[in-house]
Amino acid sequence: MYKSGLIELEVVLAVARLGGFRVAARELGMSSTALSRAIAQLENRLGVRIFNRTTRSVALTEAGEQFVVAVGPALSEIQQAMSAVNSRRATPTGTLRLNCAVGAARAILVPVVLEYLRRFPTMSVDIVTEAHFVDIVSKGFDAGIRTANDVPRDMIAVPFGGALNFSVVAAPSYFSKYKKPRTPMDLMSHQCIRARWPSGTLYRWEFERRGEKLALDVPGDLTVDDPTLMRDAAIAGAGVAYLWDAPVADELAAGRLVAVLNDWTVTSAALCLYYPDRRNVSAALRAFIELLRERMDR
Repeated sequence: MYKSGLIELEVVLAVARLGGFRVAARELGMSSTALSRAIAQLENRLGVRIFNRTTRSVALTEAGEQFVVAVGPALSEIQQAMSAVNSRRATPTGTLRLNCAVGAARAILVPVVLEYLRRFPTMSVDIVTEAHFVDIVSKGFDAGIRTANDVPRDMIAVPFGGALNFSVVAAPSYFSKYKKPRTPMDLMSHQCIRARWPSGTLYRWEFERRGEKLALDVPGDLTVDDPTLMRDAAIAGAGVAYLWDAPVADELAAGRLVAVLNDWTVTSAALCLYYPDRRNVSAALRAFIELLRERMDR
């Protein structure tokens, strides 16, 4: 639940800046009902109307414009002072809630999350993995992790780990029965483990070499919506999979999977941790970001 001793002032400035109740409520992480109530309470205490509102628009009254001009700088100074005090907290405490895809969770779990818990024993971390995107503010998350191209524009993004490389892999047992593909088009005669986006559409495998680009709707009897399932199915010899190479690095090194078409595979934008740009960064999140950069950017 949204809590602040300055809630009414923050609400007025957010609505004035964004021009609507719903978008302001979403940014502040509160319901539209609670936001409307906060404005009504302030207007009742002041004895003047701050906003003229209709079913189509919201606009400051003359009194509201004067109020915003007077209050805005003062509130900014108060928030900066509170942020400065908060930044001096030596030991993060509480729960850090993160939302990310399974692959991202696997990438940061051991090198970052477990080390974070070791360094800060007063902290706990709650990771929720979801293939589809969610509004991290309305869902109560401190931060999310997605690829850079998928980070909402109104968020602060912290890239880490470098570009993502992809691999086309299959088990040795599979290639004992089928000839290894030498070009992407050879995949059209293979059993491919297909991937479904959260939207329900099937992912078209992407390839590129010396300026030539392909996107193939590959054939296959098995379709899944989770990269871990794709990896497990490939290890079991079910077919060829197209995966981010970090989750299959151990399998490739151990020989449980074999990579093909290495000269055709593509790279993608780096993973990013992201969080709302209007909120002061908590000591807990700041410490996590510092550790993330330390461990993942080596």
